[in-house]
Amino acid sequence: MSGLRVVPAFRHHRERLYVCRPDGGNVAWYDREAGRVNLLGEDSRDEVLAVLKPFLTGPVTVGPPPVPTPAELARLTLHPDDDLAPNRPGEALLVAIDRDPGPSRRLRPDPRRRALAAEETVGKVLDGLEGAGWLTLHSVPLPGGARIHHLLIGPGGVFAVHALYARKTRVLVAGLTVTLGRREAEPLLRGLRADADRASYALTAEVRPVLALAGRARLTVTAEPRGVRILQDPELGTLAGLGGVLKPADVEALHAMARDRNTWGRV
Repeated sequence: MSGLRVVPAFRHHRERLYVCRPDGGNVAWYDREAGRVNLLGEDSRDEVLAVLKPFLTGPVTVGPPPVPTPAELARLTLHPDDDLAPNRPGEALLVAIDRDPGPSRRLRPDPRRRALAAEETVGKVLDGLEGAGWLTLHSVPLPGGARIHHLLIGPGGVFAVHALYARKTRVLVAGLTVTLGRREAEPLLRGLRADADRASYALTAEVRPVLALAGRARLTVTAEPRGVRILQDPELGTLAGLGGVLKPADVEALHAMARDRNTWGRV
């Protein structure tokens, strides 16, 4: 076999080097992170290794592709319209604002844009935890019009994260109520805890609620809310230090279940 060429690509946030025939068909790929060359045909071993030689780093394993895990099989069979993984932080708000931007001149800022800024800020931090083994889904829809802003799954468990815009604002937490500035107190944490319970039912796994304050806020807690973490967005990275709850295979399996829109239709 001759004329093989190496084509780099990224799949699921991992770099792969594909070895292709002149007609574009793949004969192998090199997963640098796993240190493995996956051959689609044993007869091409020598030619594949020869063309990959300049790219190989350290010892590598050579053989047929590994058998897909149940989580991988679930992902491969998931219809694109039902896959929540591509959702951007604030996906639901982005769609709503695109459909109805509102008047060009407003006396007060559009509250949707502040809410969007909060979700984008928090989502960026959570997406940054992927290197520590955490996976995040954004704008997870629940029946009745509710949604989970961010669902974080990793070694320390599963968290339903609600983003709240609080830049330069006094935030008072008293039990399950939250007061922003001079506004009236709202039972925000009661709803957040209820959404986490619905997620626990859907995933058959414990889901813990987190209130994430986007923007440096002046936080006062007069009565600790039972079972709810309250973190300012710079503190969200501390979640990466949690562990001992889920194994990597469990994280993948729960993520595969959670990214399926149909999982949430029965809660």
